[in-house]
Amino acid sequence: MRIVLVGPPGAGKGTQAHVLAKTLSIPHISTGDLFRANISQGTPLGLEAKGYMDAGRLVPDEVTIGMAKDRLAQEDAAHGFLLDGFPRNLVQAKALDEILAESGIALNGVLDLEVPEDEVVKRIAGRRLCRNDGSHVFHVHYNAPSVEGVCDECGGELYQRADDTESTVRNRLEVYHTETEPIIEYYAQQGLVTTIPALGKVDEVTQRAVDALEQRKQA
Repeated sequence: MRIVLVGPPGAGKGTQAHVLAKTLSIPHISTGDLFRANISQGTPLGLEAKGYMDAGRLVPDEVTIGMAKDRLAQEDAAHGFLLDGFPRNLVQAKALDEILAESGIALNGVLDLEVPEDEVVKRIAGRRLCRNDGSHVFHVHYNAPSVEGVCDECGGELYQRADDTESTVRNRLEVYHTETEPIIEYYAQQGLVTTIPALGKVDEVTQRAVDALEQRKQA
């Protein structure tokens, strides 16, 4: 299947994308992975993207689109893929349609992970990381440490990332509403969108997504 996964920051896209891709035996293709792979391999697109990133500027759509096109042309994506973080705006969505049309294929579905805005803020702003080991992650509401501000694993200091503050999260949500939400309407007009409530345990959300895709296959 050829799937696009969308949803606001904090909706659990990365987690669901990883699990769904494994369940469906298709590659998980994220924008972050595209950038990292192209930059580490020193591709022309990677070098161009790095130049923008080092200057603190946004990578232009055409560079991201070029990376996605190259990745989708690889053999493992021939029988399906799950896109996470791409497309992020209407320009990229329309470019994806053109890329797929060139190969005579199209998307099978778009999964929209739906989470209330206050829950997004609660999820992200509540995260705390250990200064000694970034893999030690806690949450003031869902996975609180035994002692406030102290890592249960190693005793290190727990801190909140600068981009996890409530004001920063709300700014990120505003960008999502402005830039990414319009692609949901774009795909809805093509009859591709299924909205998945993303509250609950990871496996519960995954099952909702799998059930929705199964219904789409049978339709």
